[in-house]
Amino acid sequence: METEREADLLEEEPPQENGVIQSTQGLYSSTSPPASDDEPFSTYFEEKVPIPEDVTQVFSFRKLWAFTGPGFLMSIAYLDPGNIESDLQSGAKAGFKLLWVLLGATIIGLLLQRLAARLGVVTGMHLAEVCNRQYPTVPRIILWLMVELAIIGSDMQEVIGCAIAFNLLSMGRIPLWGGVLITIIDTFVFLFLDKYGLRKLEAFFGFLITIMAVSFGYEYVMVRPDQGELLKGMFLPYCENCDSAQMEQAVGIVGAVIMPHNIYLHSALVKSRQIDRGNKKEVKEANKYYFIESTIALFISFLINVFVVAVFAEAFYDKTNIEVNAKCNASGSPHTDLFPLDNSTLQVDIFKGGVVLGCFFGPAALYIWAIGILAAGQSSTMTGTYSGQFVMEGFLNLRWSRFARVLLTRSIAIFPTLLVAIFQDVQHLTGMNDFLNVLQSMQPEQCGALRAGGLALHSLPKLCVLPGELL
Repeated sequence: METEREADLLEEEPPQENGVIQSTQGLYSSTSPPASDDEPFSTYFEEKVPIPEDVTQVFSFRKLWAFTGPGFLMSIAYLDPGNIESDLQSGAKAGFKLLWVLLGATIIGLLLQRLAARLGVVTGMHLAEVCNRQYPTVPRIILWLMVELAIIGSDMQEVIGCAIAFNLLSMGRIPLWGGVLITIIDTFVFLFLDKYGLRKLEAFFGFLITIMAVSFGYEYVMVRPDQGELLKGMFLPYCENCDSAQMEQAVGIVGAVIMPHNIYLHSALVKSRQIDRGNKKEVKEANKYYFIESTIALFISFLINVFVVAVFAEAFYDKTNIEVNAKCNASGSPHTDLFPLDNSTLQVDIFKGGVVLGCFFGPAALYIWAIGILAAGQSSTMTGTYSGQFVMEGFLNLRWSRFARVLLTRSIAIFPTLLVAIFQDVQHLTGMNDFLNVLQSMQPEQCGALRAGGLALHSLPKLCVLPGELL
């Protein structure tokens, strides 16, 4: 039945005007009918940002500003607590040696985001809607379940990061389980910021990215990493004397950077601008500006990740527990017992990372680190929920209110995290982060989803005015 339905869609001739094939938004929207006015449903697209007319210039900063927003929301996934933990462990375990993996993963991520954005602009559908249209029921449901697992796994990392940040900022007065519960509440509050306007919501995300840049940039300036070693590690694809621990960390970097659900998110976010898909010039222009914006956004996220890697590579690579214990004891840190009196290599995570920064560089470094982690967790929590909304709409034609969607994903993510926070210690909580990073690097659903996007290209000559614009 699915195959027959797709064949019927392909055979329908699009409307023409003056000999030009017009955009067939109606055909595409058949997979995702608009919500009725009385339906308690809202998405990121309650308003669309107008694009200023400027026919005289090849490049316009006014137009770039109008297109700025989706790429920065997308880049949040490159800065979530899972990424930060992967960065600090990369620096502590391998020094600067794995920076080239981070650079390569970010470049691959940019290419995937470019394809996702172009898919949304050219077809008028986001990736989940394309998968709905191209795949029969069983593969589509399997793909949806895999994406949902990725979203839930990412959500767990964000909850863990926020809980640890609250614990550090309160000097332990807020227990980990308390931080988990606070995260439930503030997520609901922040998610309704778009009621005040789409651009204000995007500005809020920009503010959170700025907090991360300032926080981790401060740590970078305090530590003053060796710039020569940094550049060598970034551009020399080699890991001298690396063992299985460093190789596992390299896999974790890829899993932390290339997030499956982020591809779905970006293909949906680009629909928030007023673009006439029947106008080839406008579509080409949108693709150009979205690519520029995505490049800038991912460059900023890459710099922030480099800040974290470099800080821990310079200050804590090859440090032993007994060295850190002595330093923390001398500084009067209440967390000295985290580091046993032995000569084993220091093992760090988001929590210990803040502690050792406080021991070596003063309390300000600890608090600023915690603020950066909190900003990372809060921002990625919101974009993760948007991803879940788009994925559920596209794959299942199921339209839930945002409240119901957040309640479901939060409950699934928080239940196991809360159990660990109550009955185990912080090491077990951050250990979940490490496991989730490696797990997400092995999920193959990106390939299946992008194959669906490729199949959609074969439909474009029949269904769209712009065959080939996705390439």
